[in-house]
Parts: sequence; C-alpha cells; structure tokens
Amino acid sequence: MQGSGGALKPAAGMVAHGVPDRRPRKTHLGSGIRFAMKLIRFGDPGAERPGLLLMDGVRVAAPDFCADYDEQFFASGGVDRLAAWAAGDLSEAEKVPVGVRWGAPVARPSKIVCVGLNYRAHALETGAAIPGEPVLFMKASSAWSGPYDEVWMPPGSCKLDWEVELAVVIGTAMRRVPEAEALHYVAGYGVMNDYSERSWQKERGGQWSKGKSGDTFAPFGPWLATPDEIGGPGNLALGLKLNGEVKQDSNTSDLIFAVPHVLSYISHFMTLLPGDVVSTGTPSGVGAGHRPELYLKVGDVVEATVAGLGTQRQQVVPTPGT
Repeated sequence: MQGSGGALKPAAGMVAHGVPDRRPRKTHLGSGIRFAMKLIRFGDPGAERPGLLLMDGVRVAAPDFCADYDEQFFASGGVDRLAAWAAGDLSEAEKVPVGVRWGAPVARPSKIVCVGLNYRAHALETGAAIPGEPVLFMKASSAWSGPYDEVWMPPGSCKLDWEVELAVVIGTAMRRVPEAEALHYVAGYGVMNDYSERSWQKERGGQWSKGKSGDTFAPFGPWLATPDEIGGPGNLALGLKLNGEVKQDSNTSDLIFAVPHVLSYISHFMTLLPGDVVSTGTPSGVGAGHRPELYLKVGDVVEATVAGLGTQRQQVVPTPGT
C-alpha cells in the first residue's frame, strides 16, 4: 500500500548526487548485450506508470509495450526490450513533470523476503547470536510504498524503528539455484527501509512479520538499477540519517551472508518469482540498538541511502483516519 498525499519531495540535487552517468550504457553479460538502466515509476498511488531516469535527471515514460514493471514484464524479457528501446533516440520520449510523485520503481511484488541479523555488528547490538544460516522472515507486500511517501505510525505503536537495506529484485524464477549462478537471476537493485514496530515484533509472541508489515513499512526506490549499473552488490556503502543525524553507516561487504548465498539459500525453500523482492539485512545503528533505545515519533524525517541507488526520504505521520 502506498502512502497518501503530502509525501516529501526529493531533496534539491538528490538525483544528481553521486550518480556520474545516467545514460543507458552498453555492457556485455555472457553472450548478450545489455544496457545499464535506472527504472522508475511515477504517478498517483495505484495508478503509477513505468519509466526511466536519464543521465540529466529527467524522467521519461516507458514505451507502450511496458504496461508496468511487474512479474509479467520481468518474466517475458521486458528488461531486454526496454534496453533496446533505451539505446535509441529518446529525445521524443514523454517527459515526466518535475512535481509528479515518485512511485516504488517496481509494482507490488508477490512477496517480500527479508534476511534478519545479516550484519555482525547489528546482531551484537540486539543481543542476538551470530546466525549459522540466514534468518528469514516475510514482510507483507501490502507494506509496499514509494520512496518519498509518508510513513504511517500505526495506532498503539510505541517502538517504530528504521532499517536501511540493499534490496534485490528477481528477474527470472529461481528454484534451487546454485550460489555461483544466483546473480544471473537478478533484475536489479534498490534501496529499501525495513520499518519495524519492535514491540509488535518482539513482545507480542509468534513471528516477526506482525511488526514488519504495517502499511507503508516497505518504501522502495527511488529507482531500480540494473546489475550492470552498479557493478555488483558486494561493496556498496549504505547509511541512514534521522533528522539529519547519521544513525547507520556501513557497507554490504560486511554482510554475514553475501547476496549470492542469500538468493541461492532462499531458492531452496521457496520459488522466487520475477518481480519478487529480497531485502538483504540492515547494519548496526537501529533505534533498538541505542542506549537508551531510540524510536521514531511523528514529524521525524528518515533518509536511507545505498551507493549508486539513490536516497529515499520519509516523514513519520499518524495513520490517516486515526
């Protein structure tokens, strides 16, 4: 579910910062030719359209053959068709007005699979043992939200927390895939903030999902970068600011279980469908790890960043109608 009106806008210069080249770039993967791209979606919640982010920061609408960036698009070779179109002259492509809302860059997935305690320092700050295998939990897809949409504080929430994460979007169905082949199944990468209501996650019994699945608890974006855009997921800086103060600062090189291992591991327990999202874990610096513990309140502004994947930004507001 995506947030309502009043969402924050990208900060001035955000689109250009740290992204030296947004043009589709020709690269070679295997025997094919691919183009590095940044996929975006735009428009009102529930009525988003697909597009691309170009090197000059301009957003353009995707061609008519791209109905949406969803399971069918990824499963049917849509990325390759889009790359062929993007390699041409885009001067006549429909431009997206600056003020139009940024949606999550892929349509709501069939599932969001998350990895818990996947950074050593984060496991230690929570008092948990270092896991011997990836810790998996599901986040409801109804939590899906745009990168600048508001985050809704649920009624009764008292321990709403933040978690910047590198997220992976699946491009081809994965079933029992060897680790060495796992990255060949990836459509792209993006930023996700795994918002978590800790009292519901840890103090209400059962599994974590009830504290992870509130509406707007899975903002994704601002864009989906194809794999050749970032050069691999193994060495990406990521961080988070709360009201301008750095709270998380790490690198995906510190993952306990690297992305290829995580994807292969999950694929041996369930089928990952095209368009599905795997969120790979958060580093230390979450509110629950502070002493004393620190949690979000209405009015707070959270900014989450992964190198090459942009910065998302949300303001915490009461759930509408409460």
